[in-house]
Amino acid sequence: MQSLMPFPKKMPESIVVQPAAERTALVERAKAALRSLDAVLVAHYYVDGALQDLADATGGCVADSLEMARFGRDHPAQTLVVAGVRFMGETAKILSPEKRVLMPTLEATCSLDLGCPAEEFDAFCNQHPDRTVVVYANTSAAVKARADWVTTSSTGLDIVRHLHAQGEKILWAPDVHLGRYLQEQTGADMLLWNGSCIVHDEFKAVELELLRREHPRAKVLVHPESPAAVIAQADVVGSTTQLLQAAQRLEADEFIVATDNGILHKMRQTQPHKSFLEAPTAGVGATCKSCAHCPWMAMNSLGQLAATLETARQGDGSQEIRVDRDLAQRARRPIDRMLAFAAARKVAPSSFATLGAQGMGPA
Repeated sequence: MQSLMPFPKKMPESIVVQPAAERTALVERAKAALRSLDAVLVAHYYVDGALQDLADATGGCVADSLEMARFGRDHPAQTLVVAGVRFMGETAKILSPEKRVLMPTLEATCSLDLGCPAEEFDAFCNQHPDRTVVVYANTSAAVKARADWVTTSSTGLDIVRHLHAQGEKILWAPDVHLGRYLQEQTGADMLLWNGSCIVHDEFKAVELELLRREHPRAKVLVHPESPAAVIAQADVVGSTTQLLQAAQRLEADEFIVATDNGILHKMRQTQPHKSFLEAPTAGVGATCKSCAHCPWMAMNSLGQLAATLETARQGDGSQEIRVDRDLAQRARRPIDRMLAFAAARKVAPSSFATLGAQGMGPA
């Protein structure tokens, strides 16, 4: 894992408060440009709430990374606009090679992607040829192309359990916390790449315990990219979609959420009568105790989106995702293997699954 990550060079527009009239004008510009391009917007749960609302309002999709790509693949629009980070745009292009895929900014990346360079990963795999290579969706097309399987946080348990039952030894990358979680749950023989998400890695177990004492009735929802001591306190462990479903299904009226705070927009929309608290990322005296927001996700903004769409309408392809054809074909194989596995076992990549203190077993 790289110790230093190149952060965005300028403050993302989405964290600067815009006047309501300006935001409304940007929304209308973006809607008009989407119509003129016959394009559909797919947005991740972690991006600015205004982009999520725009996707919903224009017939697009707000989802996790794989469902974004699946939606884009199955939608008739020939232009996909992906509000998220670069590996999401690449995955959309891999599954829809004939379509144009645009992003508000191509600079939006991911610490898991950056922390698993393709050449280093290839060398690592070559050192362990007896292991089945399983990589998380949060990786580059080049890393996916080196893999036997791709998983998401919601398909990981089933796939790793299946491989373990077949007697296979696994080489896992890049998120070490998710890898350890899968290893503990399945008992699989797993060799782990040492990567982490800069957002989830910052959740603090001691501070979470203190917050739970202040809110003893709250249910704790945790993404498995978090450290083990945080996962141990969870009532529900799951992907973004699974955590949203847990917030809807559990009868509690208060939740502590340990994932990127962009998800709170959709949680509060769908469950306005419930209270959602951010899990702490720092302790007493910190300038921000709950700062769980990806700086690259924050680079997606209404202004960037409108500008990208309008320049694309004029023939500018500077914000278009391109993946080498041969590389895309090789990267698609492990993705298709995951999709076929899920379909054969009727395990949807966004299906509900819980693990935690309340005795709910894995799906």
